Amino acid sequence: QVQVVESGGGLAQAGGSLRLSCAASGTTMSINFMRWYRQPPGKQREVVATITSTGDTDYLHSVKDRFAISRDNSENTVHLQLNNLTLEDTAVYYCNVDFRSPFGGSRNYWGRGTQVTVSP
Repeated sequence: QVQVVESGGGLAQAGGSLRLSCAASGTTMSINFMRWYRQPPGKQREVVATITSTGDTDYLHSVKDRFAISRDNSENTVHLQLNNLTLEDTAVYYCNVDFRSPFGGSRNYWGRGTQVTVSP
């Protein structure tokens, strides 16, 4: 059974840093991409950062110079380094993993999310 589990959320002061991690397990399927989303209070979920199997990355404009996504292919793990945090970064952060199905197409899985709260 495929599992996607996030860790590393918590409370940080504005200007501080946090590091989120996400581990995918329970499958031998190869990964197409790994992605972080976030959902601020009362708002819709949005894509924060993406990293592909070839290491290409993409970021939400508002975090581009502050967050960094990285991946450990051997461990099916993705990290998100959050620097220079602002109050607007407060959200539940979700990991999303897209696998290449051996039967064609892809299979997409979500973690349960980890809370990031930024205080003044």
